[in-house]
Amino acid sequence: MAIEVRIPTILRTYTDGQKSVEGSGATLDELFKDLDTRHAGIRDRVVDGGELRRFVNVYLNDEDVRFLDGIATKLGDGDNVTILPAVAGGSGAR
Repeated sequence: MAIEVRIPTILRTYTDGQKSVEGSGATLDELFKDLDTRHAGIRDRVVDGGELRRFVNVYLNDEDVRFLDGIATKLGDGDNVTILPAVAGGSGAR
């Protein structure tokens, strides 16, 4: 089962600069474990304590997995997963 995973710029050091990689797994958790076998350390940047990190957004076929089953979201052949770091900020000055 091939799943395309789009990697944000900040995590491309783990994928040798690749913008997307392929992985496999029946769930999002299994996919991240699979990716970690080839791109060591990437799972730790996305998962903390068995859950998705608070400031990382993950989309399955353009749908936020937080509104599905989170890290237990089921995957299928040909799915697309996008990892996006949450962006916040502003100067606070007025």
